[in-house]
Amino acid sequence: MTDVFRLIRLPNLVLAAAAILAGGWIALERVGWTPLLGWAALSGMGLGAAGNALNDLHDAPADALNRPAGARPLVAGRLSRGAAELCVFAGTLVGLTAAALVSGTLVFIGFLAFAVMVVYSPLLKRRGVPGNVAVAVVAGLPLFYGSATVDRPAAGLVPWAVAAWLHLVREVVKDLEDEPGDRAVGRRTLPITLGPARARQVAVLLALGFIPVSLALPWAAGFGDAYFAVAAIAQLVVVAAALRLRRGRLTGASLLLKGAMVAGLIALVAGRVA
Repeated sequence: MTDVFRLIRLPNLVLAAAAILAGGWIALERVGWTPLLGWAALSGMGLGAAGNALNDLHDAPADALNRPAGARPLVAGRLSRGAAELCVFAGTLVGLTAAALVSGTLVFIGFLAFAVMVVYSPLLKRRGVPGNVAVAVVAGLPLFYGSATVDRPAAGLVPWAVAAWLHLVREVVKDLEDEPGDRAVGRRTLPITLGPARARQVAVLLALGFIPVSLALPWAAGFGDAYFAVAAIAQLVVVAAALRLRRGRLTGASLLLKGAMVAGLIALVAGRVA
């Protein structure tokens, strides 16, 4: 079971579920549990599990070079392709069924997101920037998914945009980490087309660009002072990641950015409910 959790990236699914709940709370301007948000969170976890398993199925050749043998269950042979395909099927079924218990709108949004995940690894990922943007848009979607669940989709647009920007930074960093395997399988990611040094510069610029974006958009949307107080933590963490990248140190940058995502999520909720 541990390897199944690794395949579907359970910690990332928990974070996605939290973001869906947060999106609903931001839209409602209060923290509280509703059955619809519960179904939406389950839907997001199911679709995310399917997408992650699908990604590992397509990425096995590159992962064999980029990751230690024990880091990916498929590469290490601890899980079969059949087991991974079952995770894709089960995740899709759970994700779309749970969305149907919320609304037709959520089914439509979930289906579109999953469609992007289906074409990501075989088509978009090998093209570099389009793949980065696609992942960033889908990874930031849970906040919008939550706001759409409570029938206030407009309230999720700014949180979605802020989250997607931060995810875009992390995607470029992950491409830097995966450059050897991506080159071996013929992908055209930024580190391959521009070279690692210039790709790091792009990541640094995107990271620094997150600071004004994460200030201007929430300010224009009327987020409260609590947002800016908590968001300062996320912004400082992003600057720390940018400094590591500027010095050519990849280790820890991706983890710092994930920490910034958690802080940013708390800030967005605080800015509406505090």
